[in-house]
Amino acid sequence: MALPDVKQTATDARLAALTLPEGGCLEPARRAALSRVQTLGLPGRRDEYWKYTRPETLTSAEVTPAAVFDAGEPPMFDEFDSLKVVFVDGVFDAEASDDLSLEGVQIDRIADICGKDIHWAKDLCGVLEARGQSPVARPLAALNTAFAQDGLAIHVTGTPSKPINMVYRHTETGSDAILHHVVLVDAGAEATILENGPAAARFNKCMEIDIADTGKLHLVRSQGRDHERRAATHLFARLGTESQFKAFTLTVNGVLTRNEAVIELTGDDAIAHIAGACAGDGDFHHDDTVFITHDAVNCESRQVFKKVLRNGATGVFQGKILVKEGAQKTDGYQISQSLLLDDDSQFLAKPELEIYADDVACSHGSTSGAIDEDALFYLRSRGVPEGDATDLLTLAFLAEAVDEIEDDTIAEAIVARLEGWLSRRR
Repeated sequence: MALPDVKQTATDARLAALTLPEGGCLEPARRAALSRVQTLGLPGRRDEYWKYTRPETLTSAEVTPAAVFDAGEPPMFDEFDSLKVVFVDGVFDAEASDDLSLEGVQIDRIADICGKDIHWAKDLCGVLEARGQSPVARPLAALNTAFAQDGLAIHVTGTPSKPINMVYRHTETGSDAILHHVVLVDAGAEATILENGPAAARFNKCMEIDIADTGKLHLVRSQGRDHERRAATHLFARLGTESQFKAFTLTVNGVLTRNEAVIELTGDDAIAHIAGACAGDGDFHHDDTVFITHDAVNCESRQVFKKVLRNGATGVFQGKILVKEGAQKTDGYQISQSLLLDDDSQFLAKPELEIYADDVACSHGSTSGAIDEDALFYLRSRGVPEGDATDLLTLAFLAEAVDEIEDDTIAEAIVARLEGWLSRRR
C-alpha cells in the first residue's frame, strides 16, 4: 500500500538528508532497516501512537537549533567508579573516554564494526528492532538502525567490577545525533549500564538488548538538562529463562522527549521492570510509550512511571501489557501517575491490557492530581516552609519509581538531582 502523500514527502525529505553507511557486516541490517522506513513512512499525527505527541521536529530534514545549557553542574554519575565512554554530538571521543578494556565485558564501537566482515553484533543489530515493528510500527527506530554510524556493541560475558557509563555531551546548537547500541548478556552474566547527558540538539538513539538465560542487566538513564533539546529513544529487550532486566530513566528539561520501550519475556521465570520519573516545567513535552509482551510461563513485569508537571508542561504515557496464549502465571503490573502543580499542565494516558491466558494477575492504573492539601497543611503547621513542603511531597510522589533502582547509591544520586531541580524552580 502506498504511503499518503504527506507522509511520503516527509519521509523522502528526511532520507535525502542522510547517507547510508556502506560495507561491513552490518550493511545487510542497514539495508533491511531502510526498506522498513520506506515501507512504513516516518510517523505523523494521524498514527495511533503519535496522537498525543507531534513528531515533526523529530522527523524533519532540518534540525531545530537547541542552545547548549551549562549550569556548571557536573554530569550525573561522575562520582562513581565506572568505565566512562564519551560521545560528543553523537561522535565517540577517545580522548575523553576511558580505555574500553574491562574484565567480564567486551566493548567495540559500531563505527569499527562497520569495517569488519565478521562480528557477533551482526546477529543482533536490527533483529530486535525489526521484531518490535509489530504490532505497532516504530519507523524512527528503523531509521536509526539504517543510518547510525556510531554507538557501542557490548558483550557481557561475566560480571564487570564497575558500571559502563555512557556520557552524551552536546556542544553544537545544530547537532543531529544518531546512536545505536547493541548489548548481549551471556547466561549467568550481570552488568550495569549508566547513560547520561543531552547528547545533541536532536537525538535519535536505539538500544537492542538480548539477555540469555539467568543473565541480568541494570540500566539507569539520566537524559540531561538542556532546555531546548529534542530526543527520541528506543529500547528493545528480549529476556531468556530466569533472566532479569531493570531499567530506570530520569528526565528533567527538554522541549520534547519520546522514550519508547519494547520488551519481550520469552523464557520462563523472567523478570522485567521499567520505570521513569520526569519533572517538567513550561515548554516541556514528555512521552513514555511502553509495550511489554509475556510469551512464557511465570514471568513478572512492572511499569512504574511518575511525572511532575507545571507551568503548562505536558506528560504522556502509553503502556501496554500483552499476555500471549500459554503465558500462564503472568504477573503484570502497570501504574502511571502525574502530579500537576498548576491548572495549566496536562497528563494524557493510555493504559492497555490484552490477555489470552486465564491464570494471570495483571493490573493497570493511571491517576492525575494536585498536591495533597491536607499533607501540605500538616507540614506547614509544623514549621516547614511552603516551598520545602511542596518539594518533600513531590519527592515522596516520585519515590515509587526511584525505588525501582536496585543500587541504593545510584538511587541517592537520582534523588539529589531531583532535589536540585526542585529547589531551582521555586
